[in-house]
Amino acid sequence: MTFPGGGGSDLTGTLDLPGGPVRAVALFAHCFTCDRTSRAASRVARTLTSAGYAVLRFDFTGLGDSDGSFAETTFSTNLEDLRAAARWLAQELEAPRLLIGHSLGGAAVLAIAGELESVESVAVIGAPSTPAHVTTLLSGAVPVSDGHLAVTIGNRSLHISPDLARDLSAQPQLERISALGKPLLVLHSPRDAVVGIGEARVIFETARHPKSFVTLDEADHLLLRAEDADYAGSMIATWAGRYLPQRAASPPTPAATPTNVVVDEVDDLKGYAHRVRSGRHTWFLDEPLEVGGADSGPGPYDVLLSALGACTSMTMRMYARRKGWDYSPSRVTLRHGRIHASDCESCETTSGHLDRVHRHIELDPSLPEDRRAALIAIADRCPIHRTLLGEIDIVTTHGPDEVLTS
Repeated sequence: MTFPGGGGSDLTGTLDLPGGPVRAVALFAHCFTCDRTSRAASRVARTLTSAGYAVLRFDFTGLGDSDGSFAETTFSTNLEDLRAAARWLAQELEAPRLLIGHSLGGAAVLAIAGELESVESVAVIGAPSTPAHVTTLLSGAVPVSDGHLAVTIGNRSLHISPDLARDLSAQPQLERISALGKPLLVLHSPRDAVVGIGEARVIFETARHPKSFVTLDEADHLLLRAEDADYAGSMIATWAGRYLPQRAASPPTPAATPTNVVVDEVDDLKGYAHRVRSGRHTWFLDEPLEVGGADSGPGPYDVLLSALGACTSMTMRMYARRKGWDYSPSRVTLRHGRIHASDCESCETTSGHLDRVHRHIELDPSLPEDRRAALIAIADRCPIHRTLLGEIDIVTTHGPDEVLTS
């Protein structure tokens, strides 16, 4: 999903949900220059959802799939994005009760945890005691013609704001940690070559009780090994359970409870009719007459195209509402076909056939050209569009009835 960030840019996030009732909502802040798909973010979130937590992980401004320019950001703008994510959760699901931060993201959650009334516990992974620690990574920054600084971090070349180092050094971080007043879990590896274990010692000694420390033996700073990320997630889930006890089950909400789609074959010897159920909704699918069906409902490809078309229109409408734009209803027309791979100039596949979906979008002709262009661009970011173009893993099971949880 997307939501407005602290500086006005749209931020992209992933909300990981458990299969049953939500025990508590957590907000995850990723490391400096990382994004929400990092090993630490994705696997820690997965482990927490298996323990009943809902986890929002999102890309800070200018990183991952979020809008905006990373070169214009500072630690303070990251804090604004984090506050915006907490507000979005409070509006759409539930205010976060657990904050989790990795590396500089850990410094960020420590910086704002004291001001968020909903937050009842905080966990940091490989976090520096002060944001100023990051300036050691910026020592080789070189001025460039646009007024920014060019720096190489790991294998990435980035432009940063000249205000970043000053902002990092100006944060009253130790005062914030001392005044936190909330349960704190510090996780750190003695082998961390980016943020030394001494930083964890300073955080732990500065914080007041209740506080806990977990050593991530053998782990690297980014938790690149799956077992290290899983272990960190399991430790956070177990520790947070003491401070976030299981609540009485609340009525399920559409945002918090995913619904299985159940497809039953209809006892119909003439066609290929199937009944589909999702929550309180029911509809029928069938094949057209020319291929042996009874045409009692749309075909599977028709439903697939309808999902893409509806998602396209919904995404444009959500974007327009956030921007305060008004326009008459849109129309999306789609058609599926097969083409020779050699006829597709932009495709990696060069032989055989491939599927082609032609999508035609009609918007209010009175819209200014810049708004039309922005809406057409955002259409490609609709979740169904990205699912169809992304790598899909389909897991097939069989046997007695099974409740799917992921």
